Amino acid sequence: MKRLFVAALALAMGLGISAGARADIKIASIGPMTGQYATFGAQFKAGAEMAVADLNKAGGVLGQKIQLILGDDACDPKQAVAVANKVVGQGVVFVAGHFCSGSSIPASKVYEEEGIVQISPASTNPKLTDEGGPNVFRVCGRDDQQGSVAGKYLATKFKDKRIAIFHDKTAYGKGLAEETRKAMNAAGKKEAMFGAYTAGEKDYTALVSKLKKNKIDVLYLGGYHTEAGLIVRQMRAQGMKTQLVSGDALVTDEYWSITGDAGEGTLMTFSPDPRANPAAAEVIKRFRAKGIEPEGYVLYTYAAIQAWAQAAEKAGSVDPAKVIKALNSMEFDTVIGKFRFDKKGDPNLPPYAFYRWSKGKYAQITN
Repeated sequence: MKRLFVAALALAMGLGISAGARADIKIASIGPMTGQYATFGAQFKAGAEMAVADLNKAGGVLGQKIQLILGDDACDPKQAVAVANKVVGQGVVFVAGHFCSGSSIPASKVYEEEGIVQISPASTNPKLTDEGGPNVFRVCGRDDQQGSVAGKYLATKFKDKRIAIFHDKTAYGKGLAEETRKAMNAAGKKEAMFGAYTAGEKDYTALVSKLKKNKIDVLYLGGYHTEAGLIVRQMRAQGMKTQLVSGDALVTDEYWSITGDAGEGTLMTFSPDPRANPAAAEVIKRFRAKGIEPEGYVLYTYAAIQAWAQAAEKAGSVDPAKVIKALNSMEFDTVIGKFRFDKKGDPNLPPYAFYRWSKGKYAQITN
């Protein structure tokens, strides 16, 4: 810490800032700002920018303004590590990110080594907090929770149907598919097929033909909205009425942009939609006034920054070690609801629910 203070003092002198001046507090939000999952990066950006603007309007954190740095990992593990090192070098004390579990997990090692607080708004793979350091948290659920809900639903709702489970080989997709299969099997239902597909392709005719040959009634996909959209569209093109079921990576209007009417009836799991939370009403109104629909992980990113800010205020410092202590000992009041972090860094928020896509929108269902 002494070395950090000396370095900060030298930097301040080099920039012509007096030692008594209070520089902005730097934080970052990192996600796929480019690439095929850029829609989620846009959600992160919208949530982070609004959260920081609101904090600064209210006086900042501990009387200091917040400076937001946006980082692009493109959901690529190597790029995630590179951008993690970059923002650490820029002096951030907190990172709201990443989106893909395959990015969050390797990046978390950088943050752990450098003592930086990480709160992911969206990474659901259990390994993130199971194996992460004391600096790692998330405000979303876990794939073992999501898979449990999905697996039990599949076993009950489609007990007499032929179910196939496929994943895209990513940390998120594979983990979710395996957890769903485990829960479905435990509930007494055996899958007819289990396999993988390659993310990023445009033609899934071979997979669709295989599903058709095996007379699959229900396809569960562990993967992202881009491939899911193409697969369901290509199933319909082959005359298949197979029910598509997937996870929280479908919570973007871009899914319907890919599927069109072929996406009608798609089922997915997601945390309870924070847009229904009365505590978020005023913030949602301001998002919409700016032409932004706070879907998916917009409000989760906002909440991650809220939690960090509330912890810093309680700690009376942005020193990560003190903030981590506060994060582990308090309840947070955020746009996604009130919650505490458990010993692993997971929130005690309500469980996952099922949603149905219809006419271009998704809505929570009760059966």
